Amino acid sequence: MRKPINLLREFSVPLIAGVITALAWANLDPRGYDALIHQPSFGGVSLHFLVNELFMVLFFGIAAAEITQSCLPGGDLNPPRKAVNPLLATLGGVIGPVIVYLILNAAIGNPALSRGWGIPTATDIALAWLVARLVFGAVHPAVSFLLLLAVADDAIGLAIIAIFYPDPIHPTEPLWLFLTVAGIVAAYILRGARTKSYWPYVILGGGLSWTGLFKAHLHPALALVFIIPFLPHPPRESAHLFEEDPRDTSTLARFEHDWKIVVDFGLFLFGLANAGVRFSSVGTATWLVLTALLVGKTAGIFTMGYLGKALGFPLPDRVGFKELALTGLVAGMGLTVALFVAGVAFVDPDIESAAKMGALLSGGVLPMAVALGRILKVRRIP
Repeated sequence: MRKPINLLREFSVPLIAGVITALAWANLDPRGYDALIHQPSFGGVSLHFLVNELFMVLFFGIAAAEITQSCLPGGDLNPPRKAVNPLLATLGGVIGPVIVYLILNAAIGNPALSRGWGIPTATDIALAWLVARLVFGAVHPAVSFLLLLAVADDAIGLAIIAIFYPDPIHPTEPLWLFLTVAGIVAAYILRGARTKSYWPYVILGGGLSWTGLFKAHLHPALALVFIIPFLPHPPRESAHLFEEDPRDTSTLARFEHDWKIVVDFGLFLFGLANAGVRFSSVGTATWLVLTALLVGKTAGIFTMGYLGKALGFPLPDRVGFKELALTGLVAGMGLTVALFVAGVAFVDPDIESAAKMGALLSGGVLPMAVALGRILKVRRIP
């Protein structure tokens, strides 16, 4: 029983199923879909609110846990010199899409679309990992390179959401952020008191952080990002991304172990609540987002990765120019975080839907990357 469940999680089946269900429902019965997602039917709140403001707290919390573990001694992002090239590539993978988006918007778009520049900056870690394994094989060094890049990419994505995308309807009220600071202080005190259970951190620290962000009209989904790094953890990391060390029973490891399965299957609801766009929604924002993801990501990652190598920070073994270009293309899958950013970037529902369609179409990277890998005769390492 456990193996089929792990396969469903590994291949992002819940998220994909949620996306397909939302697309079909929104196009076959748009009124029914809108009623389910947006009408306050769950204790006075909508399913969209429950998913994007509450469930996504756990999603970003798990992302924060993976980033924290990767930055520990022995982790994939430590020491910094080992991660210089993928971090440079990450920088290219953020700047490249922004440049492409803004240039294209200046040429064929309009000022109302300028807020969407952050949508193509993030990479969907799980889907990119899946496609990379199909293209390069399970143990190819390019897969690890891509994972490092994607984790750092999502860390930047979290900062972009927090800083550049406040609620456009409700002005920010920064005084409420003292509650978020209080949550951080509470987590610090709990760690100093050697509190082993993660529940006090999540309930007290996370609750204060969520309330502060919500009242400040920022994004409460980021509440645990400020709390998770305080969870007790070992001084060194002994596992890699998407791996669990059974010997690690720290508070941080238990939080990730207990909630990752909830997040993996809960992404069905995220796909259902956010991917319900009509095929008629294709517009200028669609092509801006899609082109920025495919062209901007590929060009940015390739350019900065090559520059890093020229500066003396080598690429991994068996990762040459072909593999670097393919890695950039695969990183153009921006589904999960891109959909989230699209939902907060635009007030106009038509523009929001068009932008989300661009994020959804980035899933077309899968057949493109597999075909290009064969054309370029990239050697797979099973």
